[in-house]
Amino acid sequence: MYETTIQLGAINDVKDFVNTVIRFDYDINLISGRYTIDAKSIMGIFSLDLSKPIQLQAYTDDADELVQAIDKYIVH
Repeated sequence: MYETTIQLGAINDVKDFVNTVIRFDYDINLISGRYTIDAKSIMGIFSLDLSKPIQLQAYTDDADELVQAIDKYIVH
């Protein structure tokens, strides 16, 4: 499993993020506080507090392509 922290600041960021992660065939979850939602669900993401960084969990052993695709959202 791969874990990182992301930040989605605007509506267009959420749309672009979802359009990016739906290309991957493994499960990707976002965790904010006690809520865990499917990262491929635009409505689920909008239910989170987007003013704070969000924990991402990808259930794969090879996340290199994912990391490259979402790098602009990863909190460094």
